[in-house]
Amino acid sequence: MGSCLREVTKVFHKGISTFRESLRMSWSNIRHNRMRTFLTMLGIIIGVMAIITLITVVQGATSEVTAQFTTLGTGRLTLNAQGTPLKRGLNATDLEALAVIDNVAGIAPSLNATLPIANTTKQIEDAAVEGRSALFFERDARLVARGRPLNPLDIEGKNYVCLIDSYLQRNLFFGEDPIGQQITINGMGFTIIGIMADTGSGDLMAQAMGRSRRNRAVIPYTSAMRLTGNALITSLEVYVEDPDRTSEVAAACERVLSAAFNNKENTYSIINMESLLETMNTMLDMMTGLLAGIASIALLVGGIGIMNMMLVSVSERRNEIGLRKALGAEPGQIQLQFLIESFLLSTLGGIIGISIGVSLSVLICRLLDVGFVFSSFAVILGFSFSVVVGIIFGWMPARKASTLNPIKALRSV
Repeated sequence: MGSCLREVTKVFHKGISTFRESLRMSWSNIRHNRMRTFLTMLGIIIGVMAIITLITVVQGATSEVTAQFTTLGTGRLTLNAQGTPLKRGLNATDLEALAVIDNVAGIAPSLNATLPIANTTKQIEDAAVEGRSALFFERDARLVARGRPLNPLDIEGKNYVCLIDSYLQRNLFFGEDPIGQQITINGMGFTIIGIMADTGSGDLMAQAMGRSRRNRAVIPYTSAMRLTGNALITSLEVYVEDPDRTSEVAAACERVLSAAFNNKENTYSIINMESLLETMNTMLDMMTGLLAGIASIALLVGGIGIMNMMLVSVSERRNEIGLRKALGAEPGQIQLQFLIESFLLSTLGGIIGISIGVSLSVLICRLLDVGFVFSSFAVILGFSFSVVVGIIFGWMPARKASTLNPIKALRSV
């Protein structure tokens, strides 16, 4: 029993010693061929960098969009009722039928128009005028930067009050406080009661919904109907009490709208933000996988570079290989040395690629004004690919070195 244990220990120590010697020789060869080593690792570096950068940036943008959709879109339906030639929109009866649907917390009609806005000294010819409800502001307190939002009394009384954005403030009231002052919208006088918050270039949801236009004024939708002469509503948002029942509410809205337009086709549309979010997430996941696959091609190119360099190295070191075999080195030891060398090249390339990829991801996310999300999945994927590529493409040169005939190798000594 004791002799067997000693034999096993001896074999183990011999294996460790062989591995250390192979590691030392591999590292020595890499250090003495620095330029060739760098050029060989370049494909791995670019591949890992591309995988990490693409996945990280896409995930950061996805998180940004998802957060905005979740904040503004959960538990809400957007209805567009273009109607028929005889009825181009919804009347008060239709709105009431939508408002009393089970699980509906409220409805927010809206109206959009491009109208001239002026004060006593300046005029904006093509300003964006939005008619909104009080509920629209109640659902998102961040919409108003200063002053007050519209309230139910403004809606019921069809008051001539408005909120303006910072661009309209600068164009009409530069250096002044506009709150309490008068402007005219399409010839009608309105009192400014608040300043709208800037959506910012990064507010993707606001841009998608058309709320990122400059020179924007928001007035009660009832006043907007009087101002533009519209008696019907073509756009509104339906807020749902229980977001889990949004699909049920959407079905009920379809029944109301179908009845309002006598079951005519193509008279309305309902946008369910939750369904849109699920579709978008699926598409973004597919795009992330596609980008990772494209970036992986660079790793394959890097692997081919490693194989090419190792094959050249085998040809250049035929004398060394033949001498080692003549001195008793086994084929497995020769093969191990070249595999370790290939592994080191791919590992070093992977580490450098990870460093550059993460740094580049942070920079791009800042330039795009999206949040940086560290992706451990991208790092693990990139590093694993680099290691696997190094081992796979290093095996054939290592195999060739291990089967080299020592007599033929020593002929040129």
